[in-house]
Amino acid sequence: MTDEALEAVVGADDELLKNPLVRQMIVQLRALDSYGTYDNWSDDKVLDPVILTKARRREIPVVGDPDETVVARIKAFYNAIAVSIESECGLMAVPVINLTHEGFGRAMIIVGKLVVLDKTLRDVHRFGFDSLEKMIAEMEKLNGKAVALINEHRAVAEL
Repeated sequence: MTDEALEAVVGADDELLKNPLVRQMIVQLRALDSYGTYDNWSDDKVLDPVILTKARRREIPVVGDPDETVVARIKAFYNAIAVSIESECGLMAVPVINLTHEGFGRAMIIVGKLVVLDKTLRDVHRFGFDSLEKMIAEMEKLNGKAVALINEHRAVAEL
């Protein structure tokens, strides 16, 4: 890897680390760390691999299979959104992620009998965001749409 690709993107003093969605993402990443790798890592170091700058993306092959670390990041992302949905609407949100070994699949979040988020996943070995701001924006967008759908179809969500 080049020095530019290895350089940390998220700093320990970054104000965005205080964002509730980012905090939940960090909680989820730590929860899915079954080997204890993140135990002594700072929050910015745990979150940093999720941010893929152009230099970092260039280092990842166009075609490839996702490893368990990347799959854990995807699960953490949708788990964090599900927790955010739960806190806003007061109903249990369940993330369901189905991936092939080649990195294709689907992520859904279900509340009651209502599918509030349905996202097709492709090339998940390249999962990440250009910046922390873009990750937050995507999480807010998905969360907002899901909560609006729940409010619109509350009876189905409560089944």
